[in-house]
Amino acid sequence: MCLGIPGRVEAFLNTEPLERSARVSFGGISREVNLAYVPEADVGDYVIVHVGFAISRVNEDEARRIFRYLEEIGELGEP
Repeated sequence: MCLGIPGRVEAFLNTEPLERSARVSFGGISREVNLAYVPEADVGDYVIVHVGFAISRVNEDEARRIFRYLEEIGELGEP
């Protein structure tokens, strides 16, 4: 099963279209994420990330709902 996790875009690291990347926070843990598939994403936006690639944008309420669900099923814990 594939799982996408919501994260908040904190800062851009590269702005070249095919290499567009940003630092994304996942509940306090930050990772570099490729944003090439989500060119409309901006700092402060929430994105769904799968294997290092942002695949869509979501609003903050939806991101919080996903975090609650992951917590309920025991999949949200220490990395």
